[in-house]
Amino acid sequence: MRRPAGPVAYLTDVEGHWGKIADFALKNPLVQLEGDTLSLSEGAVFVFGGDAIDRGPASRRVVRALLAAKRRYGERVVLLGGNRDINKLRLTRELGGFPPPRAPRAVVDAGPAPLLRWLFDHTMGARSAFAMRQAELDAEGAPSSDEAVAASFLADLGPDGDLTAYVSECQLAYRHAETLFLHGAVTEESFGVVPGAPRRLPGVDDWVGGLNAFFCEQMKAYREGRIEGDGTPGWEALVAYQAPSPGTRMNQASVVYGRLTDAHLNPQLPPRRLVAALLREGIARVVVGHTPSGDSPSVLSDEGFQLVFADNSYGRVERGSQVLLDGPSLRIDGAVVLDGGAESRVSCAVTGFSPTGPLGLRDAATGRLVKGYLPSGDLLLFRFLGDYALEQRAFSPEEVAAMDLRVPRPPE
Repeated sequence: MRRPAGPVAYLTDVEGHWGKIADFALKNPLVQLEGDTLSLSEGAVFVFGGDAIDRGPASRRVVRALLAAKRRYGERVVLLGGNRDINKLRLTRELGGFPPPRAPRAVVDAGPAPLLRWLFDHTMGARSAFAMRQAELDAEGAPSSDEAVAASFLADLGPDGDLTAYVSECQLAYRHAETLFLHGAVTEESFGVVPGAPRRLPGVDDWVGGLNAFFCEQMKAYREGRIEGDGTPGWEALVAYQAPSPGTRMNQASVVYGRLTDAHLNPQLPPRRLVAALLREGIARVVVGHTPSGDSPSVLSDEGFQLVFADNSYGRVERGSQVLLDGPSLRIDGAVVLDGGAESRVSCAVTGFSPTGPLGLRDAATGRLVKGYLPSGDLLLFRFLGDYALEQRAFSPEEVAAMDLRVPRPPE
């Protein structure tokens, strides 16, 4: 199979914040923004890692801009489906007479708008989505009553709606030479597994192809409104695949909702045996969103393998970090607010897939991860403390050199 080549610009999890797209495109050598139009430099590929909507007041604007770029550039724009995008496929059924069994009867009887609020709050992790859509409609000069908000979501999810068109252009996985892009993660539970397939697929290319074929078939069923003989929606398998496992906050069998972290969401590499399997398939780098990583992306490295976490939701800034890849070269530029409130830029530039100095290593004593360099010459160290509380501190190179730095990976 021919491997795509050339430089890649990557952005993920803007979640309805237009400023994240604007920040990402500012002085970006590969992707430019003029008005609401994204333009690509010659030969560049733009990968959007998923979660276009929900937490900001520009979800429809973001969707339209990304969809227009995909239609303009075709295969040079890759859209990965995130859980916040895909889970909206539930709404046409749940607002159309088939609410979840646990939805309170009083809420269901009150009509689509109260039910939509309840669904966002209790089943989608999107407590601000209703208010954000209301603000967006108001800014557009469109009706913005509660009923209008519900109607706008249903219109977006109709056969000719923008969100339906957008999700239909998405895929679950993308391979670009030695780099694999996913929204959530590749785990031992998900690697090689395609929902409904009788066995694990043996190679990365077959697996990626199988995941994307599954996604396409599920979206076809959604657009057709297909209902199976037992009364279930024909796209129910996709909705289940992108959701957390019941009673948990993860789904390690899913490339959309899986995570490679410890219990506090601190990033860590996959187990050695999974890394070895990926390397045998020519995958030396995996790039993901979905998992919060503070204000700027995290880069973890082992001998010959690299993992990039680029979702900066639940941080202190709502900005879009630049992630630029070209073969073994990786460059990251972003913003950070340190403990104490000082704002700064943070950068990371590496060539190759093995550890480069202290970057991507974790202090064994404190769990702090070395993320990048500040303009002062100090290094940014980061850790989650639990419940999304985070620490972001500057340390001198001498202080970092005195730490017990190790490759962050789970116990074998």
